[in-house]
Amino acid sequence: MMEDYPELRPAKVETTEQPETAPKNTFSELVSEAIKTLLLALVLYFAISAVTDRVRVENISMQPTLYEGELLVVYKLAYQFGEPHRGDIIVFHHNTEPPEDYIKRVIGLPGDTVTIQSGQVTINDQVINEPYLASVPAYDGSWQVPQDMLFVLGDNRNRSSDSHVWGFVPQESVVGRAVIIYWPLNSIRILSHDDIVQAAP
Repeated sequence: MMEDYPELRPAKVETTEQPETAPKNTFSELVSEAIKTLLLALVLYFAISAVTDRVRVENISMQPTLYEGELLVVYKLAYQFGEPHRGDIIVFHHNTEPPEDYIKRVIGLPGDTVTIQSGQVTINDQVINEPYLASVPAYDGSWQVPQDMLFVLGDNRNRSSDSHVWGFVPQESVVGRAVIIYWPLNSIRILSHDDIVQAAP
């Protein structure tokens, strides 16, 4: 006796089809991120440049405080929110041809009488304390600082072209105050700006 078997049919498999998604445009994303990074870098650069400047020491007039080849950060807003102090190391535009930027130390403020005699510097008859000098000045003189002017000297007194040679610096010519040496690495340090009159013994 033959048995009847039901017809064998393949089982129906239910599938859930996933909608196809377009592949991400990786190149476009990379370009977009690169542009954003570049724009951010530009914004930071201009923001930093608005506040600071970088200068290179080009001569020996400020030795032993500053040496040729050292790179400095100059804070350009120093005197937008305050006044210069005696002892500040400043960068300023000098009226040479062609114009140059000089770096010197502020000695006399508007109204001060600066006198150099027998190797001593006095401000308004008070001897100032200058432990940073290469040597005491070998010249004499007396200067009355006009309003809106500064009297500046190099720390290497006898090898510096400064106010004792060519006169006063207009305050409007000041670029800013030198605040830190950042190169070379073994010279990195913050520049001290003690008031040299208050520090006098």
